[in-house]
Amino acid sequence: MTFRFAQPLFLLFLLVIPLLIWRAIKLGLRSEGSMKFSAVSLFSTLHPSFLAKYWYLPVVFRMFTIALLIFAFARPQAGIREEEILTEGIDILIVLDNSGSMKAEDFKPNRLGAAKERVKKFIEGRKNDRIGLVAFAAKSYTRCPLTLDYYILEDFLDRMDFTPQEDDGTAIGMGLATAVKRIRESKAKSKVLVLLTDGRNNRGQIDPMTAADLASTSNVRVYTIGVGTKGEAPYPVVDPRFGKRYIMLPEEIQEDVLMEIAEKTGGLYFRATDKNALAEIFSKIDAMEKTKMEMKVSVNYRELFTFFFYPAVLLFIFEVFLLSWKSGGIQ
Repeated sequence: MTFRFAQPLFLLFLLVIPLLIWRAIKLGLRSEGSMKFSAVSLFSTLHPSFLAKYWYLPVVFRMFTIALLIFAFARPQAGIREEEILTEGIDILIVLDNSGSMKAEDFKPNRLGAAKERVKKFIEGRKNDRIGLVAFAAKSYTRCPLTLDYYILEDFLDRMDFTPQEDDGTAIGMGLATAVKRIRESKAKSKVLVLLTDGRNNRGQIDPMTAADLASTSNVRVYTIGVGTKGEAPYPVVDPRFGKRYIMLPEEIQEDVLMEIAEKTGGLYFRATDKNALAEIFSKIDAMEKTKMEMKVSVNYRELFTFFFYPAVLLFIFEVFLLSWKSGGIQ
C-alpha cells in the first residue's frame, strides 16, 4: 500500500493556519469587555455559560475545517502496488544415473544419495524455471516432466532409488536421448540438461555421441558431471553367509566422452571427487544458468478526497451551530 498527494502544492496553505490561530486568539482576548463594580461578591455564585467558558471551540472547529479542506484539495490517494514478472525462464532437465554402481560409498551416504541431496538444493534455489527429472541405468525413463511445481519434483526425487538388478547397466546415450526428446519442443529461451553419471556407456541402442548430436541440433546445452573418487571406491555387497561387506570398485568414468558431449552442445564438463566438489559444481551451473528477470511495476490509486471533505463539512456545521447558539439564535 502506498500513499501520496496528487496536488501537494495545496499543502503549503497549511502554513497559514498558525497565523489564523494567532489572529483568532488576539481578537478573542481583545473582545473581552470590562465594567466597574463597587463589589463583586454578588457574582460569586454565578458560573459562566458553556460557550463563555469554551469560547475558543468555534475557532478550533474552523481551523480543523480549513486543514481538512486543504488536505482534501491536495487530492490524497492510496495506491496498491502491482508487480508483473516478465521472463521467459529456463527449462532444465536433471539426467541422473541410478545404476547399481551409484551405491559406492566414497560419497555419503552413497553416490546416488549425495547426488539427490545436491539436486534438491539446486531445485530449491531456482525460481520461475521449469525443471524435470530423467533417470537412467540400462534403460531410461522420465521420472518427472518439466514443471514449476517443485514440491512434486522433489517428491519424485526422494522416491527415486537404485534400478533393479535385471535392469542394471549404464546407458548414457539413452538417458541423454530421452532428455533431449523431452525438452526439444520447449519454447523456453534456454534449454539445459545436467547429466550426472559414474560409469561408462555399456547399454542401450543409442550411443552418447549420437545423442549429443541430437542435443546440439535441438539447441540443448548439456552440462556433464562425472561422480566418483579417482582410483577405487568402497562398494557394499551383501553376502548371504557373512552379511554386508565391501569390495573396492575401480573407476570407470568415461571422462573423454563426457567432455565431448559438453563441448559439442556448448556446455561444460565437471569432475566431482567428493561432496564439496559436487556442491561447488551445482553452484557454478546455477550461477551460469540464471534467468534474467524483468519486472513491470504499476500502482493503482484511488481518491481519498471524501475522507477529508465530509469531516470538514461536519465541523463547519458544528461551528455554525455553536456561533448561532452563542449569539442567541438558538434557544
